[in-house]
Amino acid sequence: MRVLLVEDEQPLAGYIAAGLRKHGFAVDVALDGRTALDKCAVTPYDVVVLDRDLPVVHGDAVCRELAAHGTSRVLMLTASDTIEDRVGGLTLGADDYLGKPFAFSELLARVHALHRRNAPARPPVLRAAGVTLVPARRTVERNGLLLHLTPKEFGVLEQLLSAGGDVVSAETLLDKVWDEHADPFTNAVRITVGTLRRKLGDPQPIETVTGAGYRIAACG
Repeated sequence: MRVLLVEDEQPLAGYIAAGLRKHGFAVDVALDGRTALDKCAVTPYDVVVLDRDLPVVHGDAVCRELAAHGTSRVLMLTASDTIEDRVGGLTLGADDYLGKPFAFSELLARVHALHRRNAPARPPVLRAAGVTLVPARRTVERNGLLLHLTPKEFGVLEQLLSAGGDVVSAETLLDKVWDEHADPFTNAVRITVGTLRRKLGDPQPIETVTGAGYRIAACG
């Protein structure tokens, strides 16, 4: 999942971004409203976590612009948590509202919930070729054996299983699992797929489709 975090308090932005990345999100950060709009103009984010009191362009204006395009779910953050502020934020087009200070676990749960609203419906458990992945628990098993994957390996496998046997390009994996700092010419996807294959073992469930990308083998 690709997330844009818009927060002008750099220590808080760093804390939230690190926490989301630890849970497997690809996270870009903007420290003001203008930068946020510029990033959203070129990247289709699944969820935007948006502070309301922003410099350069106020969070309210950013929220209105994003709501007008309707391509991203917006979770608005604010230091004020009155009913009037919550109603005001939702009226602007925010999909959800969270007052500061907040528990990171609640922020994480709300981001997950917004992504589920924005994404096509999928089963709570993904299975194919002896692989069982539970997104909510972030667990993966192969033929009953629990596997220990890195966040990037988990993200790649989740994307491939979600595709239901369709081919997923390396560019799509890079966009969904990494972030804006990833070099488009990097071999990170190939390396991650390689380490993932070794952990999954034989028979190998990940197939390479030359010139197109990767897919999961037929269900076993």
